[in-house]
Amino acid sequence: MKKQVLLAAAGVALVALLFLAGKTSIPKKASASELNNSSQSFNIQHVINDLKTKLNPASTENLAKLENSVKRGDVKTQQIEAYEQLANFWKDSAAAFEPYAYYISEAAQLDNSEKKLTFAAQLFLGRLRQEHDAVKLGWETQQAILLFNKALKLNPENADLKIGLGSSYVFGSQSGDAQQTMQGIQQLLSVVREDSTNMKAQFVLGVGSAVSGQYDKAIERFKKVVNAQPDNVEAIAFLADTYAATGNKAEAIKWYNVSKKLINNSAYSKEVDKRIESLNTR
Repeated sequence: MKKQVLLAAAGVALVALLFLAGKTSIPKKASASELNNSSQSFNIQHVINDLKTKLNPASTENLAKLENSVKRGDVKTQQIEAYEQLANFWKDSAAAFEPYAYYISEAAQLDNSEKKLTFAAQLFLGRLRQEHDAVKLGWETQQAILLFNKALKLNPENADLKIGLGSSYVFGSQSGDAQQTMQGIQQLLSVVREDSTNMKAQFVLGVGSAVSGQYDKAIERFKKVVNAQPDNVEAIAFLADTYAATGNKAEAIKWYNVSKKLINNSAYSKEVDKRIESLNTR
């Protein structure tokens, strides 16, 4: 089951995520062709150059000084500091995620500490769940996987890093590829074999099962999470969507209504009601 199919089937889970993240507008989903042809076309320097043209003169001058400081930095610590200053510029002065994340990544890789690599990796992973531009999604996925792998080399037994890497495959642009997705699943399985009560890993394994069309396994994982965490709205929404994908309308509607009560937002409830209506007309 390709990721585009999962997005269509898991519509309410996606909406729940947006509301939980404080966003109430639903972005346009990427088409199947966009998702299948997104891998190598993103160029961060082109993005930065385009954003530069939109800066005011004072910001342009400030940015030029920061960029020159990278070139002048003759020791690693100076270069790391320059990259971090560039990251903060794009975050604070332009509210532009891509250059901010790029420079955070560059600084982390140069520093090569577990702490900074993990921060950068989590930054990209957090974006994957809400990214609907297929080209950006491909780049963000590659960056997240790269950074988690580098952090894992420093701490191979870290469960959170394994979950992060697994999640990058499951939620990123690689999720339509069974072989690639399985790499992530193996990371997650290694965590739950050590600790079956790790609900982060159980949840992502549930999503991975849904992606691959293994609905019974997905339902089992999501129910395990919901039993342990009754207020986990995202797991509840995924559980409802997975029941809907299997054709079990009664269970789907039951869990959709549970999610409505927990989120308690009229706009979200409206989206859920649309989903329920579409089920009832099948």
